[in-house]
Amino acid sequence: MPRVSRAEAGRNRAAIERAASRLIRERGLGVSVADLMGAAGLTHGGFYGHFESKGELTAIACAHAFADSAERWRRRTAGATDAAHAKAALVRGYLTSYNRSTPGSSCPMATLAADVAREDDGAPVRRVFRDGLEDLIGILAAVQPEAQDDAEGGRAAALAEISTLVGALVLARATKGNALSNEIMAAARRQLLGDESAENAEAAHA
Repeated sequence: MPRVSRAEAGRNRAAIERAASRLIRERGLGVSVADLMGAAGLTHGGFYGHFESKGELTAIACAHAFADSAERWRRRTAGATDAAHAKAALVRGYLTSYNRSTPGSSCPMATLAADVAREDDGAPVRRVFRDGLEDLIGILAAVQPEAQDDAEGGRAAALAEISTLVGALVLARATKGNALSNEIMAAARRQLLGDESAENAEAAHA
């Protein structure tokens, strides 16, 4: 069998990373190497030509997932006129029926936290998850009304709010198809935004 070119090998690796980023959010870190390679249109046997271990790939895939989320969050806040509008854009963009129904393309916090918690302390994916979480906390902290005068207070508010966002999405997914699911998301939006208009407001997916 002829050797693939360096360019083709690079394309194959990128395809594996993209597929893994989607699949680990859909199925968790337990997804098999065969399924990861199959999703990229490649055979199981080629895996170790690209990665030393499945753990290496899952850490890379987790990093891609967080980078996707951070890009979306920054894009949502970019056009906001003030901190309150930026925060509202993040909340309404996160707690949506789209994100509830499409874990493979949405937030890795809500899909991977439980799996990452079961990984060994030294597992690369734990560090990647923590770094990605810190990035998103920083974005949310920056849009807190008190952030300019009280950075510590802004971070504390962001920690509480990101916990509410992620918890609400996890519970909404677990109850999808029941009225409770919508109630959970609406209640979280009201709690975070503090206005009645938050109850049914959803931002378009971006």
